[in-house]
Amino acid sequence: MDHSLTVPAISRRLASWAPIPLRLIVGYGFMEHGFAKLGRGADAFAAILRAIGVPFPHLMSWATILVEVFGGLAILLGAFVALASVPMAIVLLVAIFTVHLPYGFSSIKLMAVTPAGAHFGQPGYECDLLYLAGLAALVLGGVGPWALDNLLRKRKEQPPDDGPA
Repeated sequence: MDHSLTVPAISRRLASWAPIPLRLIVGYGFMEHGFAKLGRGADAFAAILRAIGVPFPHLMSWATILVEVFGGLAILLGAFVALASVPMAIVLLVAIFTVHLPYGFSSIKLMAVTPAGAHFGQPGYECDLLYLAGLAALVLGGVGPWALDNLLRKRKEQPPDDGPA
């Protein structure tokens, strides 16, 4: 009997793909937020940071945008995930403690539905926690297949080719 096709073996093979949707949503989500800030202008985001008391608002504006765009790309590609996750987690924690915490946990607060559509209140920290959990899962559980980190690791493990003997 071929034991390579047992239910646990198939389950393990499928489980190795679990990080792919995490990488896609976390990476894309970060990039989307970074590009949205960039689209409105770094100065507009700096004004928001200044209003909530963040020091060096222009520097922090650009730092946040770069972390979101390039950190998101790194996660999407599965490249340097552990390293990229540190500044990304810092951005999330700053957002939680400077913006979202006073509004509670829920990120969706339906205030009213009018003929113009749904109207929502200020978002809480739920989405930030989900992003943090996604980053933690990728760092602790691995990035899965089709990741540059795996390619770099394999390349590093291969002995150097000394040429013809």
